[in-house]
Amino acid sequence: MHALRLLSLCLGVLPIIPVYAASTAADPLDKLAAYAGTWQTDIQNFKTPYSNVSRDKTRLENHCWRSNQFYVCNQVADGKSVVVLVFSYLAGKGYYVSHAVPGDDSDGHMGRLYIHDNVWTYPWEFNDQGKLVYFRVVNTFVKPGEIDYRQEYSEDRKTWILMGRGHEVKVR
Repeated sequence: MHALRLLSLCLGVLPIIPVYAASTAADPLDKLAAYAGTWQTDIQNFKTPYSNVSRDKTRLENHCWRSNQFYVCNQVADGKSVVVLVFSYLAGKGYYVSHAVPGDDSDGHMGRLYIHDNVWTYPWEFNDQGKLVYFRVVNTFVKPGEIDYRQEYSEDRKTWILMGRGHEVKVR
């Protein structure tokens, strides 16, 4: 459950990209440059089998850089480095691959990012005692420097149950 919460945190608060500013990038990795900066996040979590009721506000700093075929962000939440994310783009498949390296002793993970216009989706799966459960974080960019997002799960990939929703604003 700790790994699921960390994954949800990483995917829920990192994707704070003002897509409008990055939409003209010729190289798909250049779109991710909008990750850099300081953000104020606000998320409300709901009671589900995979989440608990809570309200979190976080000051998030993304220290990012590009190196050849990779885009990397060291994510600092409220002054503590929590994860390093490494992105690459698979042109033949049309999506990004991300590798998360946590700052604590939990296991890292690999994920995907699909971008369609102003909607960025991070899907993943979890084996819950033999039952495959699907999760996703969906980011909708409402204007430059602002994003609404939601965290959801499904047992059939058709009916999605809201685990949390939030809003993020770039402050610098």
